[in-house]
Amino acid sequence: MSAPGSGSSPSSSSVDIAHLVSVMRRAEPLVHCLTNSVVRQVTADVLLAAGAAPAMVDHPEEAADFAAVASGVLVNVGNPTAEQVEGMHAAIGSAREHGTPWVLDPVAVGGLTLRTGLATGWLDHGPAAIRANASEIVALAGAGVGGRGVDSTHDVAAALPSALMLAERTGGVVAVTGAQDVVVTNSGGLTVATWITSGHPLLQKVIGTGCALGALTAAYLGAARATGLPDHDAVVAAHAHV
Repeated sequence: MSAPGSGSSPSSSSVDIAHLVSVMRRAEPLVHCLTNSVVRQVTADVLLAAGAAPAMVDHPEEAADFAAVASGVLVNVGNPTAEQVEGMHAAIGSAREHGTPWVLDPVAVGGLTLRTGLATGWLDHGPAAIRANASEIVALAGAGVGGRGVDSTHDVAAALPSALMLAERTGGVVAVTGAQDVVVTNSGGLTVATWITSGHPLLQKVIGTGCALGALTAAYLGAARATGLPDHDAVVAAHAHV
């Protein structure tokens, strides 16, 4: 496939989803969720149903310690409080120090100054993955103003150039969700893109589905790294699982 706005054409990738699901369930990864208050219950339920273990630890005096022992960390800016933001900073620093993969979920960036500044600043702190809808990806890359609140007003194909730019900047995996999902990675100048046809309109009618997907992405990353599997494959498997 070719990538609009990219200097090179990304190659396609196939992933053994069933194997990754088995790996994640055997590992039972502990996922440290710094997420918004609206979705904590559904996020915990999704992780448990998938085979992972959730923990909602965002106090500044605990977040760093927990990120050090977790399998993966989710940083979701959906409803940030001053105390939670402090905990997020601490968790990200600890995750980097201890090699814990962390996922950035830039909920509704572009339209609100605080969260946009936070998410943009954290791009240089080594997220293993970014998981977002198309409008959030466009805004995070500085190519647009975001969507309508948490809802996307861009399609996934339109966000692909922004996703490729973010993957190159962070060195991590970038996943864009929509009617089709795309997961992109830039490694050594080679871009890999995997398209997933599994979206459903009902996912937009249930609160917290995208936020829970961010947590599940952290679960898969933690399990994959523990067994030497690629981050890209882990992120694809998380999206396919949902």
